[in-house]
Amino acid sequence: MIRLHILRTPAILKWASINFFDSYKIPVWPSGSLFCIANNPRFYRRKEVVDNDMDGEITPQIGEATIKRAQAALIDYLHSTRTLELADAEHMSKNSPVFLAKLLEKVGCTTLSDTGRSVTRFLRYHPINEFEPFFESSGLRPHQYESLLPRDLMFLTDDDLLLVNYSVLCSYGIPRNKVGKIYKEAREVFQYNYGVLASKLKAYEEVGLEQSFIGKMVICSPNLLTGNVNVYFIKSVEILRKGGKECCWIEQHLSDKISYNWSRLYAILELFSNAGYSEEDLGRLMGRHPGILFESSGENTLSLIGFLFKFGSSINQMHYMFLEFPEMTVGKFLSNLKQCFLLFNEIEMETEDIGKIICSHSLVLGSCSLKKTNSLLSALNVGKKRLCDIILQNPEEMRNWVMGSKVKPMPSTGERLTSQMLKTNFLVDLGFVEKSKEMEKALKVFRGKGDELQERFDCIMQAGLDRKDVIQMIKIAPQVLNQRKEVIQMKIDYFLNDLGYPVSSLVSFPAFLTYTIPTIKLRLTMYNWLKDHGKVGSTLSLSSLIGCSDKLFVKRYVELHPRGPEVWQDLKKNIVTK
Repeated sequence: MIRLHILRTPAILKWASINFFDSYKIPVWPSGSLFCIANNPRFYRRKEVVDNDMDGEITPQIGEATIKRAQAALIDYLHSTRTLELADAEHMSKNSPVFLAKLLEKVGCTTLSDTGRSVTRFLRYHPINEFEPFFESSGLRPHQYESLLPRDLMFLTDDDLLLVNYSVLCSYGIPRNKVGKIYKEAREVFQYNYGVLASKLKAYEEVGLEQSFIGKMVICSPNLLTGNVNVYFIKSVEILRKGGKECCWIEQHLSDKISYNWSRLYAILELFSNAGYSEEDLGRLMGRHPGILFESSGENTLSLIGFLFKFGSSINQMHYMFLEFPEMTVGKFLSNLKQCFLLFNEIEMETEDIGKIICSHSLVLGSCSLKKTNSLLSALNVGKKRLCDIILQNPEEMRNWVMGSKVKPMPSTGERLTSQMLKTNFLVDLGFVEKSKEMEKALKVFRGKGDELQERFDCIMQAGLDRKDVIQMIKIAPQVLNQRKEVIQMKIDYFLNDLGYPVSSLVSFPAFLTYTIPTIKLRLTMYNWLKDHGKVGSTLSLSSLIGCSDKLFVKRYVELHPRGPEVWQDLKKNIVTK
């Protein structure tokens, strides 16, 4: 009795979501046939060349006549001596060039006329591992079948079930050079007892599938032959047929180079059906974009759905997106979406805005292979905030920023000129001489808008310092004003209340405000430890302790004590990385 385990939509979306979000930390928003029947390897050309089309397995230069005589000797050995079927012996001998080259190397024959006789004599006294030419002629490379070789067998006839099931597959129409893939992915098939494999193939015929189609599907999905009849496969074919896609269409869009997961393919078809697609709609969609179903056995499609679902996309929005899906692979579309998400993060777009734009303009974002963020900011000659505004106002503008296109700078809004003027006026008000080297240095250091500088300046004054003292501090360390007001207030509070220094001490060492609190705490804790162990005095200034580089601090102070480096590393773990 065939039972069908229904995959529910929420479970599918959960899988897809986890599959993508293992690697991307994203906040939650509400919300012609490729089947090659006769794949005859061309061993050697008429001219002696090196055949290296073996995934790294390089065969030596051997003449064609030599190869033919060696093949004939091997055929005779496998058929006459080892009693293999003539067709099997011939196929193995003529389709295992790497094995044959190694055999000739061992034989070491010196003349062309001696080749056949030498190989025959060698095989008479040196039995070969027959599984090697068997697997190679079945389509596997030596590096693929090495792990498959039986440890305690050399002769194929010792594994009668292998030969029986091999014969069943070949008789069914499956090319001999495709059997290796089936063995590699579904080895248990070759241990079925007499009649079992034939009954499994017959079971697929009984549901209305043709023998040639079944044979080709088995190559694409060897696991169809394991267990009971694969109901996911049967149901998937039924759904596609109802949508107007016959078996020949399925054959056309599957590759025997990869293997397909029919439970996942069925899950996608069910998901689209539950999303409101009629059988006709589903047939038309798959006809236009078969990759939605077959690409990576649907894994890319489920990842895409999970990505959009996480951002709050509705079923209707996804429905429309797939109906208008561009002429590109699903994997590329998803990659473009991820790149856009990274761009939005890097230009510090608000979380809510990211969700809205991904949901409403997924087709635009997925169709664009954008330039990297820094390149884009430079080419457009804009800042992060303005780029955010441009995207939010007109997401279609992103189509002009794709890789390989020439991006024109955005017209100036005058904002930068206004900010520069405010910075200049601020510095003049502090006593800087306009266009002086001192002013140019300060302008280069300052970041942010001009109207923010005064606010930060006033914040320092409010700590209890005179205006002239703060002006002197800014002239010494203008970078102090690059920090937000809240950060400056926090550092001053730490300086006064935690360290216990008077506010006047900041005048002589204003650069203190540019260091992070963990860095300051690390240096002072290490200094206090050294002081407790009698290695440093108590008169060192803050500028001496904080103002030097880590390398110099370690050399000048930490290494004064034998245990100093060990304590320093422990403190770094507990303070800096905490």
